[in-house]
Amino acid sequence: MKILVTGGAGYIGSVLVPALLKSGHDVVVIDNFMFDQASLLDCCHDKKLTIIRGDARDKGLVSKYMKSADMIFPLACLTGVPICKKDSVGAQTVIYDAVKMVVDLRGKGQRIIFPTTNSGYGIGEKGILCTEKTPLKPISIYGKLKVDIEKVLLDSGNCITLRLATAFGISPRMRLDLLVNDFVYRAVNDCFIVLFEAHFKRNYIHVRDVAKAFLHCMDNFESMKNEPFNVGLSAANLSKLELCQKIKEQVPKFYFVEAEIGEDPDKRDYIVSNEKIEKAGYKPDVTLQEGIRELIKGYEIIRRNQYSNV
Repeated sequence: MKILVTGGAGYIGSVLVPALLKSGHDVVVIDNFMFDQASLLDCCHDKKLTIIRGDARDKGLVSKYMKSADMIFPLACLTGVPICKKDSVGAQTVIYDAVKMVVDLRGKGQRIIFPTTNSGYGIGEKGILCTEKTPLKPISIYGKLKVDIEKVLLDSGNCITLRLATAFGISPRMRLDLLVNDFVYRAVNDCFIVLFEAHFKRNYIHVRDVAKAFLHCMDNFESMKNEPFNVGLSAANLSKLELCQKIKEQVPKFYFVEAEIGEDPDKRDYIVSNEKIEKAGYKPDVTLQEGIRELIKGYEIIRRNQYSNV
């Protein structure tokens, strides 16, 4: 197939694009390389890859490369609460406006697979798993924009949206601001962390399994289309305290303590059911423990001043 990926040199795209090429697809990547990443260099030998340095909000550019695409993956994003709070206009134009433009431009038969976020669940009910039918109550600019554009996509038809759990793991375009990645980095390099509101829970998924979910949706598009799917590890609905305990199993020197006062600015607190996508035949490959082991190894190479979204 011919696939257009905006933001294809980002954290997810840098894992997904090589997987698409390996599967034999022709891929066009549009990315502005705003973090000066070099994550797709090892793919440049592949004749099936085209890389365009450009902005996903550029209507003329996107329209040009959409014309021949069978599928569009709008990955371009200002991802996460801090960067969206810092640049609310950029967040609006990239997360919502640029994707709405893709919806408006696409021709009959062109398919979209879009990564939204399960942070749209906001603050869940204690002990109750959030399903795709759970009301969405986002509590951040990032979450609200993702929820709003997901509705536009689902209403437009011929698409699948993936409500991703918090991703973790090594990517050629690494991010250290993601929770698991951050906590493991602190465990390895600082040996300690102070937790605020350590009982807050969320779900997690390895970045390679995010790429696997896209490939699964491509292969099963007709049976899955026009639906949202939670994508996470069913065994990894964990509080921050429980996550630290998992990390300590592999980094014994790691010390963590919960602060008696203070609060976490990120108020998300929910657990998620991934049963729907599992029933559609998708199963993640990488456990949280395996991802932690991978990160420990990667942090022999990576230093914090290189990789962040803010």
